[in-house]
Amino acid sequence: MDDRAAAEIQAVREFRDRLSLPGLVDIHTHFMPDRVLRKVWAYFDSAGPLTGMEWPITYRHEEDQRVALLRAFGVRAYTSMLYPHKPGMADWLNGWAAGFAARVPDCLQTATLFPEEGVETYVREAVDSGARIFKSHLQVGGYDPNDERLDRVWGLLADAAVPVVMHCGSGPQPGKFTGPEPVGRLLARHPRLRLVVAHMGMPEYTDFLDLADRYDGVLLDTTMAFTDFSERFAPFPAGAEAKARLADLGDRILLGSDFPNIPYPYLHQLEVLERLGLGDAWTRAVCYGNGVRLFGLAEKGVRP
Repeated sequence: MDDRAAAEIQAVREFRDRLSLPGLVDIHTHFMPDRVLRKVWAYFDSAGPLTGMEWPITYRHEEDQRVALLRAFGVRAYTSMLYPHKPGMADWLNGWAAGFAARVPDCLQTATLFPEEGVETYVREAVDSGARIFKSHLQVGGYDPNDERLDRVWGLLADAAVPVVMHCGSGPQPGKFTGPEPVGRLLARHPRLRLVVAHMGMPEYTDFLDLADRYDGVLLDTTMAFTDFSERFAPFPAGAEAKARLADLGDRILLGSDFPNIPYPYLHQLEVLERLGLGDAWTRAVCYGNGVRLFGLAEKGVRP
């Protein structure tokens, strides 16, 4: 471990100490098969999602190093967010993720989906095998969440109370089916779906906060929101009203980081939440308590 990593580990521990946090629960971290992750990194290294802005990968480490670093930060539970961009990938990715969670018990078993023949079968198999959370990426996958092939899947996940982290906002670049309108139509048909809006719905923050007000099952994760990097191209609305809405939804906002694919230190995502000035109780809930409650982690020996 180099001096920079040691310094950041210490700074994260100091953050947790300030808030009397026994740990962190990060619901938006990426672990993938090595060849898939290398392609993701190559994408960021080339054009990347933001034309004209560099997006360096801060934690370009081998898998065991990344696992060790999250443990050193005190992340008690995290995910292996992964997603297909074409048919025939999702079931294979789910098998890999189940194996990863089996050998890395800190990781919540994660699964994904794609509108294709057989999707209901492999989603049901993933749930039956212990999947705790799903990832849906409307931008990368280029699909409508209202595709009829997914309708029974959303009902299945709603019945099983398994949350779905959905990249549905139009940041960093819009897709054909991103934005609040397709998600609003989905929730109108499946109001009990536990839908976690990734990136706080960046940049359509207000619209997705409106959906959270309308549907009790809608949550939001903090991934990259409020950071100096994201504020350059997708600033969160300024003013007391927007902050008041964050405070009101404090029991439904969850820590997400996008580790390891972030262009700044992990610590920064934590510090910007504290910088919002919404109080220690709010920050403790976002960084730990809400995740413990959502996944019943106290039953697994993680104290709330």
